[in-house]
Amino acid sequence: MLAPDLIEELAQQLSQARRTRTPLRQFSRQYPEMTIEDGYAIQRAWVRLELAAGRTIKGRKIGLTSRAMQLSSQITEPDHAPLMDDMFFESGGDIPFDRFIAPRVEVELAFILGKPLQGPGVTIFDVLSAADYVVPAIEIIDARIEQFDRETRAMRKVFDTISDFAANAGIVLGGRPVRPLDVDLRWVGAMLHKNGVIEETGLAAGVLGHPATGVAWLANKIAPYGEGLRAGDVVLAGSFTRPTPALAGDSFHVDYGPLGSVSFRFA
Repeated sequence: MLAPDLIEELAQQLSQARRTRTPLRQFSRQYPEMTIEDGYAIQRAWVRLELAAGRTIKGRKIGLTSRAMQLSSQITEPDHAPLMDDMFFESGGDIPFDRFIAPRVEVELAFILGKPLQGPGVTIFDVLSAADYVVPAIEIIDARIEQFDRETRAMRKVFDTISDFAANAGIVLGGRPVRPLDVDLRWVGAMLHKNGVIEETGLAAGVLGHPATGVAWLANKIAPYGEGLRAGDVVLAGSFTRPTPALAGDSFHVDYGPLGSVSFRFA
């Protein structure tokens, strides 16, 4: 484990990087002994800084849910991070591009919990029972830590991504909310349009076979730390498309078929 004072220092660096839109060199390059546990320790330290600054936690995100992403990251399970209140944006509007460093867009479903979920032992059936509804969502991911090192072009490691809020930077909810048992969520599909051109398509079954699986995993994963998912939490279940890069002026429209659509423009 990295020393506690170093963990606090790295969290401060991430907070500064987000404010100034200045990406950091990869922590794993500077500290090759870094572990996944260190990544989460840095993430928790950064969350404490956000809370001290007046931010609140509105939910959680689950990332690296596809088999391909886990293989590329050399891990065997997803990652996770809190969703802060200033990460939420309205569908149909403009989002300031200068809030981000190198944003990319992913297609997801969000579970809105009506009842708390406390592990261990949470199952997919508990998730479907606890969720008031499921709604289409777009996640905006970003890189406060360089995705590719500026000199070596080496890709960052999962330790870096975890410390960097699991890459989360923004959330847009929209479309038509549905009760989780009214639709076979595995077969929810979406088409992601960028500037009017279809860039990605996918099915929600790409998220661990069923998008509720990741929510159950998360509730059990955070239980040893005395944490649980709360009533009212928004839980992003994981992307079922590849990340799509974005530039200022790009517009995005994601069509979820019977579940409606979500759209925005980077202004």
